[in-house]
Amino acid sequence: MRILGIDPGLQTTGFGVIEADGPRLSYVASGTIKTNAVATGDLPARLKILFDGIREVHTRYQPQCAAVEIVFVNVNPQSTLLLGQARGAAITALVSCDLPVSEYTALQMKKAIVGHGHAKKEQIQMMVQRLLNLPGLPGKDAADALGIAIMHAHARVSFEAMGKSTTLQRKQHAQFKGGRTY
Repeated sequence: MRILGIDPGLQTTGFGVIEADGPRLSYVASGTIKTNAVATGDLPARLKILFDGIREVHTRYQPQCAAVEIVFVNVNPQSTLLLGQARGAAITALVSCDLPVSEYTALQMKKAIVGHGHAKKEQIQMMVQRLLNLPGLPGKDAADALGIAIMHAHARVSFEAMGKSTTLQRKQHAQFKGGRTY
């Protein structure tokens, strides 16, 4: 199963692609989609860059599913709204590629990767490097995206087990400790 993880951001969106074969995980690719070539105030152009960039990642690496980080509400509501729009562009791009999309909070990812929810970016980078046996540290945004993909690789096993043991459809029981699956 090839999984695409997305760490959405309006200026920099991280992506990470991994291959999951049972409990074995292997690195495929990672990187960032940057929108800083466009004027800060040109939101539609930035969203288009994100949309097109994610579709290009899908075309190049052909993942079978995707996982996206859920936006948290921070102190500045304007920043939260802008981040939400970037996240919406990312999810729309994934859905337009007919990918099933799951969502997880940063807290869930940090607990799954590092072991506690208040992990720093550097800790996530080091653990992702170890888990995927990478020769060097991935970038911060790419490490977060790879972390989301790794978390989904493990959580999807639980999702599949829940799906087999219940008559509910996936969309009807979309809660998994705060994460969402569509």
